[in-house]
Amino acid sequence: MAPLSMFRGPLLVSFSVFVTVLLGFGLPHLLNAAMRMLGLPDTSVTECIVVLYFILVLYVATPRIPRGSIEVKGKAVLVTGCDSGFGHALAKQLHKLGFTVFAGCLFKDNGGEGAKELEEFHSDGMKVVQLDVCSDEQVDQAVEYVKESLEDTKTGLWAVVNNAGLSTFGEVEFTPMDTYKQVLEVNLWGTIRVTKAVLPLIRRAKGRVVNLSSMNGRMGGALQSAYSVSKYGVEAFSDCLRYEMKTRGVKVSIIEPGNFTAATSIMTRDAVASTANKLWREAPSQVKEDYGKAHFEHLMALIRSSSNSGQKDPASVLDDITDAIMSKHPYTRYHPMEPHSWIRVQLMTHLPGAISDFLYF
Repeated sequence: MAPLSMFRGPLLVSFSVFVTVLLGFGLPHLLNAAMRMLGLPDTSVTECIVVLYFILVLYVATPRIPRGSIEVKGKAVLVTGCDSGFGHALAKQLHKLGFTVFAGCLFKDNGGEGAKELEEFHSDGMKVVQLDVCSDEQVDQAVEYVKESLEDTKTGLWAVVNNAGLSTFGEVEFTPMDTYKQVLEVNLWGTIRVTKAVLPLIRRAKGRVVNLSSMNGRMGGALQSAYSVSKYGVEAFSDCLRYEMKTRGVKVSIIEPGNFTAATSIMTRDAVASTANKLWREAPSQVKEDYGKAHFEHLMALIRSSSNSGQKDPASVLDDITDAIMSKHPYTRYHPMEPHSWIRVQLMTHLPGAISDFLYF
């Protein structure tokens, strides 16, 4: 994300004030005109404002309104990317709630610490599985293990959570094609590969598919092209799957977290430094000459400074994923993010591009 200039920061605040004043003074006049066009008395404006306010409050409050929960007993969930971060914490949370959890870990066979910690539960409800979402063979083996484990239940797999992901950064001209391929392979093809493999089990249970996207799957940003492309793909795939599965009783939800870099440790300062060195070393000589080392180092310094940014508590993401799995009426999209991030997403996706570009870039 590009930093706001000294001019654009106050401009955003002024824009917010302008919208507030416009609504405060202009809305009654607009409603008055609407009432006259409909042949209704102007006194109806007050009631209209109350109704609009009620709808707004209801919209904001809806995520917290209980919508009923499914019975957990006898239900199983497959979660990918459980070595660390969201996946690791989610596996523990779902196990605590009573689900049988198949925790897919990339480094199980290599003695990964995350997999070891989950195995130490020594519980029939926590089954740690070696799973590289980029490997057809490992996905097939994991799904076969799930089938065998659930064979006696005849209920199928209740949910799959496609959480495994890879984050990266860099300007387009500095990002090698191999990086684009790698990020797409994990974030998009991995999601598709696992979903297709378990979908027959999910259909049998009339269960859930929960895909981890990002707010960057709704809006692009500087230095994030590879990551954003992959998450836009997850959004499109999830939407298409939701349309197709509606008549099958399967519900598909997308989780769009904001900035949780600090909570997941997906981008440490050491990792940023290592990636930066690789990007500069492998960049074409013409690109190096055109951009210059000073420009490149300035951008890398900005990224290093944000390596511990964002929300530190992943609870809102875990709770939204859990709601998508357990609610009788899950939402299509969940937005666990800070208010300013939510506002930015709305502005970037609803305002004309020329205006949103001017405000944020």
